[in-house]
Amino acid sequence: MPKLISEKDFSHGTPSSVGILLVNLGTPENTKTSSVRKYLRQFLSDPRVIEVPKFVWWFILNLFILPFRPSKSAEAYKEIWTEEGSPLLLYSDEITKKIQKGFDERNFGIDFHIELAMSYGNPSIKSSLNKLRKRNARRILLLPMYPQYSSTTTGSVFENVTKELSKQRWIPEFRHVNQYHDNKDYIETISESIQEFWKLNGPCEKLLFSFHGLPKKMLLEGDPYHCQCQKTARLVSDNLSLSKDDWFVSFQSRLGPTKWLEPYTDETLKSWGARESGVVDVICPGFSVDCLETLEEIAMENAEYYEEAGGKKLRYIPALNSQQKHISFLINLIEKNISDWIYESTEQQPQMAAEKLEVSRKLAHEKGAKK
Repeated sequence: MPKLISEKDFSHGTPSSVGILLVNLGTPENTKTSSVRKYLRQFLSDPRVIEVPKFVWWFILNLFILPFRPSKSAEAYKEIWTEEGSPLLLYSDEITKKIQKGFDERNFGIDFHIELAMSYGNPSIKSSLNKLRKRNARRILLLPMYPQYSSTTTGSVFENVTKELSKQRWIPEFRHVNQYHDNKDYIETISESIQEFWKLNGPCEKLLFSFHGLPKKMLLEGDPYHCQCQKTARLVSDNLSLSKDDWFVSFQSRLGPTKWLEPYTDETLKSWGARESGVVDVICPGFSVDCLETLEEIAMENAEYYEEAGGKKLRYIPALNSQQKHISFLINLIEKNISDWIYESTEQQPQMAAEKLEVSRKLAHEKGAKK
């Protein structure tokens, strides 16, 4: 058994805090091929992402993918990279800071610490949990930034977070948000973003909901992701009063020769373009913030496929990103999941809480505690 992380600096009577850990997928540190290769190696080595026998996958990854794919991906990242860096990291960081500000302003009588982590790359899950531990977070809520559950995303985050927590001698009370794909407020927030886009840009002929794809094998083995994507799209369409001919669901970003969730986004758009369809709007409700897959793959690459095939125009509707309505939804979602923690902190006056901590400290000292 590895050595446990001890609480050598613990001082009796120290107020505890609540930690909120937001986790997104991750991003390379820069657009250099070496950086992209490092990121892809970590990402594609996750057994929850790639369910292929480890020995077989090692050869595929190291002989056929990592020697060639990173340079192509690096060029794609250059298309979306900003002066400040990766859009995914920038938006995720803005969300974290705004949620922190929101909880600071609410003054619940207990300290809240909001930390951001990435499954692959930095800031790492390990480093962010370590920050929460040093801030005496004895209760932690994990919020993976994925509305729909998949073993490849939320499942992977849960496994890696709990693996790190298990290394601590004093494991905090722990909860996690499994999914929010059909949350009423989430559906309303997505619907409002679409309506606002249409007010500014005019209506479209068809609305395409494009979600990240998974190997079909995962669906057949019980992963609920496909069903949850379909439900999100249906609920948003109902909320917008769209007819069944006004919208469609497809899946993007497949890898390798195996069958993935269908229909495929690129093939769908090429087919529509060949019929000389009009304006198509694409939204990706599986992404909480914009990233390579939305900004380059959809807004650039697939827009080109559609228009070259004969379609009039493809417009990408941005992710919720750090818009205030997204922040408000996330804060409310967090509050609902820790409402009893908040209640316990607000039912007693701050002065009473401080007095109890002081009594605890004195009693501990009487029993021989040094701090």
